[in-house]
Amino acid sequence: MVNLNKIMKYFKHSKIPENILNRGQLVLKNYLKPIKILFEQKNVPTNPWTDEQIEFLLNVLSQMDTDKDMNASQVGEREARIASPLHLKISGGFCHGVGRSGFLTAPQPKAPGGSIMYEITNYLARDIMRNFGLPNIKAAIITPVATGMSLALALTALKPNRNKNDSNTKRTVLIPRLDHNSILKSIDFVGLYPKIVEGKLFGDAVRIPIEDIESGLNENCFAIVSFTSFFPPREADDVKAISKLAERKNLVHIVVNAYGVQSIEWMRLIRSAIDAGRVDAIIQSTDKNFLTPVGGALIASPHEETIEKISRAYPGRASASPVVNFLISILSLGIEGYNKLIKKQQKNRKLLEDLLYNFAKKINERVLDIFNPVAVAMSLQNLTQKKLFELGGALYNLRVTGPRVYDPNQKTFGNCIENYPIPYIVMNAAIGSTKKDIILAVERLEKAYFQINS
Repeated sequence: MVNLNKIMKYFKHSKIPENILNRGQLVLKNYLKPIKILFEQKNVPTNPWTDEQIEFLLNVLSQMDTDKDMNASQVGEREARIASPLHLKISGGFCHGVGRSGFLTAPQPKAPGGSIMYEITNYLARDIMRNFGLPNIKAAIITPVATGMSLALALTALKPNRNKNDSNTKRTVLIPRLDHNSILKSIDFVGLYPKIVEGKLFGDAVRIPIEDIESGLNENCFAIVSFTSFFPPREADDVKAISKLAERKNLVHIVVNAYGVQSIEWMRLIRSAIDAGRVDAIIQSTDKNFLTPVGGALIASPHEETIEKISRAYPGRASASPVVNFLISILSLGIEGYNKLIKKQQKNRKLLEDLLYNFAKKINERVLDIFNPVAVAMSLQNLTQKKLFELGGALYNLRVTGPRVYDPNQKTFGNCIENYPIPYIVMNAAIGSTKKDIILAVERLEKAYFQINS
């Protein structure tokens, strides 16, 4: 096998001068050095990698899988056979996927390269979480399904074992009300039952008091799911108080931190919850936090055995594509790049609030007083129900994606409370948004508003 770090020795007696060979070896060594460090340390690199370095890594590892063996005799029913070379590109070359039947992180005999890739990726998942707010986690895994299905996977792994002789096995999950279909479907999907604790109004904000959560417990509850990131008017749960309750009552506690990694404040809540009580798993989206295509999630835990249980609960093998997408994002950003994105997000969030505040003053409305490090809500009390409907359509026609216009008199789902008193619009300044996005969105909101009122 060619040792690329000692390529000079193969040309020792060639006509190429030694000083030229030395220079070439130096350049090649610098190119390969990040890969060497990654294998040795298994940490997120400080500086971003180039696309060429990432592709080189993926190509080298994927060449270890048996579907690349030109001398193999492939007689299995699943040999990573593909119809088009395009499949190689969109899978990063890992056509065998990851895991084995019934064990997501198990090494796969036909995919030694894919197994290495997945192991490294999971180390990087843990490291990125430790670097950005959760030094107290012990393990993490990238799942090949998005946040809702990852919650279902975690609940499946952590629910009590069903006893055939005991029909009273606990099957209820306590949910501080969060109006998102994915959460409710994930619970139903695995044969569990939600017990929803209603939200209450505190000024403009919707919160679920810890006293109400505790009083909502019954003998059938085995778990609590708490939430950090969501749209206004819903604020983050008091995950620290919930973690103490979970420890006291011996309840599984899963935190859905959907797009919370980008927020220092939300991550601080989770860190204090881990230190104060019981947190079994924290689930976050890879696309919302790490700018990957939709399809993956990162599950972290203060307990290695919890991640092992979740890994073993996954049925069958899994696509490597969401894993590769996360790996590509993390290597292309590095710690330095992700730090820059977070700082931009904080500036854009401030800019969004300032612009909406100025616009609200023009039209006799106000920015709602709701703590949310990503989103801003503005009242729309001076619009009729018909105009509220028209505003959403006008924004869509002006090519503004993402805003949410709510009329509580027409639709209560989404407010996390019954009878929220005022209509409003929500805009986000999430990670990856640009200053231009924010300015254009508010300018077009103003245009749409006056357009429907002309």
